[in-house]
Amino acid sequence: MIPDPATGQTIHLRRSGTSVVLDLDPQRFPCVLHWGSDLGEVDAAELTEVQRALTMPHVDSVISAQNRVAVLPLHSSGWLGRPGLTGSRNGRAWSAAFSLVTHEVHEAGSPEWSDGAVDAVRVVSVGRDEPDGLTVSTEIELHPSGVLRLRSTVCNEGTDDFEVTGLLPALPVPPEATELLDMAGRHTRERTPQRRPFDVGQWTREAWGGRPGHDSATVLCAGEPGFAFRRGRVWGVHVAYSGNQVLMGEHTVTVWRLLRGGELLLPSEGRLAPGESYASPWLVASWGDGLDEFSGRVHDYVRARPQHPRKPRPVLLNTWEAVYFDHDLETLLDLAERAAALGIERFVLDDGWFRHRRSDNAGLGDWYVDEGVWPDGLHPLVDRVHELGMEFGLWFEPEMVNLDSDLAREHPEWVFQTVHGPGVASRQQHVLDLGHEAAFDHVLERISALVAEYRIAYLKWDHNRALVDAGHSTDGTPGVHRQTQAVYRLMAELKARHPGLEIESCCGGGGRLDLGIMEYADRVWVSDCIDAHERHRMVRWTGLLLPPELMGTHVGSGEDHSTRRMHDLGFRAGTAFWGHLGVEWDLRGADATALTELGAWISAHKRWRELLHRGRVVHADLSNPALWLEGVIDTDGDTALYRLSALDHTLTWPPGRVTLPGLDPDRRYQVQVLAPGDRVGSGTVVPGWVRDGVTLTGRVLGEVGLQAPLLDPDHLVVLRVTAAAP
Repeated sequence: MIPDPATGQTIHLRRSGTSVVLDLDPQRFPCVLHWGSDLGEVDAAELTEVQRALTMPHVDSVISAQNRVAVLPLHSSGWLGRPGLTGSRNGRAWSAAFSLVTHEVHEAGSPEWSDGAVDAVRVVSVGRDEPDGLTVSTEIELHPSGVLRLRSTVCNEGTDDFEVTGLLPALPVPPEATELLDMAGRHTRERTPQRRPFDVGQWTREAWGGRPGHDSATVLCAGEPGFAFRRGRVWGVHVAYSGNQVLMGEHTVTVWRLLRGGELLLPSEGRLAPGESYASPWLVASWGDGLDEFSGRVHDYVRARPQHPRKPRPVLLNTWEAVYFDHDLETLLDLAERAAALGIERFVLDDGWFRHRRSDNAGLGDWYVDEGVWPDGLHPLVDRVHELGMEFGLWFEPEMVNLDSDLAREHPEWVFQTVHGPGVASRQQHVLDLGHEAAFDHVLERISALVAEYRIAYLKWDHNRALVDAGHSTDGTPGVHRQTQAVYRLMAELKARHPGLEIESCCGGGGRLDLGIMEYADRVWVSDCIDAHERHRMVRWTGLLLPPELMGTHVGSGEDHSTRRMHDLGFRAGTAFWGHLGVEWDLRGADATALTELGAWISAHKRWRELLHRGRVVHADLSNPALWLEGVIDTDGDTALYRLSALDHTLTWPPGRVTLPGLDPDRRYQVQVLAPGDRVGSGTVVPGWVRDGVTLTGRVLGEVGLQAPLLDPDHLVVLRVTAAAP
């Protein structure tokens, strides 16, 4: 559909309970009149009335032409906030203006959009600034999940260079969205939620380390005051990009509240020669009546991608916290035997297998099996792993280099550096500049050769140093943007060469888990901290973006590697149960009782992972802050699993009732505790329903609930909920 270029059109897009109403004016880029709940059938006449109803009065001290804000706000249109496009031709052509913007609406599968996601719809708007020699376009996509995607592209059609310094699309949210939520954190404490009023001004979260980072905002949400998982309308955005980036909430005195996001460009990174283009990252947006609905749309969107993992997520053993750098064949064979006996399906050899790597001081970049530690290569281990019926995985850190390495000594020009040298080390390492084609080819060929030789099914892809001084050694220009694109290309090429190869985005645990890297990765390492208490928070809030099957969740030893907390096996395993399950524990030190219990948890996970990795995730908004309850409900609503955890002492004793959200209100369900997560006390301290179960309607379970069993801090219970026969 092509709206009349003379008069424009107001259009209504609808998918999965979401409506988007766009004003397609021929003199500006699209303006969002409504984004949120479904408006039902709205005819053309009523859409015109909607537009009239939302016309703002002219007021003093505001440029009169600024009536609505486009998805790419421009100073030339009267916008007084941050411009959507900034840049110049050496000081000229810095205020783009477009006298004519054309709009087209495409359905997925049409000749104009043959590769679009099934049942998606797209609006493409193109404006030309003839005097400045620029063509700028915006793409707005509404996906079947109800997720909205937005990006802009600048093309230099002039005769000299144009440098883009910023391209920051925007989505408006309604006036009732007066509260902001995003994440803060650090290494081993990622994704801690924080809230603030959406006051007049800007709330800006920037990442300058060449990756989103451990302190990443991840998402920026705006909602009604006090919005929670099951209540309050909320709108949010995420930048689907793995390099320098910004998320921003902007509230102006003209009432507009905007959510914005894009790439942070270093000097010259946005320089366009004549004919060249720059596209902003996708700004992925969702909304919902509560955070569960918001994240549910995102999960549906992620799961609909053609590259999303379809086979059952293999339970894995990772060797890091078992042996660290101490690689000994007999020890590792013992671990492999124990892992296979427990039903583990993938064995991952972590850091320490390559030349000179007896600590983190040396060897990064030397991707050759260490002949001193492995005189026969990795074959004795890999062959046994395969004989035991497990896949083999291997740790790499392809973007990094130690200065104490053969690679750095032979090719110092491949190390990122400015005129001040390679800069400060972090964990004794620096960054390998993949913008050098020779460096890119070297890394590609070394990893590819090892994948082929050892029949590797899985790469744990680490990234432990920020790109804080990423200068391209040949000319000193910044290389972060180029590096990000090279990483995408490297992952894509490896997967093309080795069909079925899976990649984990580790990044020091939790430093790069955006939807840009997830175009190529098959799971993320949520955090280097696998303390079960901390993991409750990390997994819950990572889940605003990623569904459980993409989140690595491991069972560690009794004493946590990062925090030194002690937890019993039921709490550790019951916490890891809800993601892509793994074990990171020296099983040689586990007694028979512990191994039996761990095996039971692994067996239960494999029994239920289809539900856990395909179902709808829900959370209860409990009044007792010591208790957390979350669940996963099957797509047909027949079955659900819930986990009730005590993360602190409850102020009241007994703790009171808990509700089970998300069930069909008119169906009857039987609730039972699920072994091995069924340890809830004994004798008179056990609520009556625990012994024999209870059958109630989804409405009663969601509104009245159940008496919570007595749980000590850092203990949990798993509930199985099954639809009763009619």
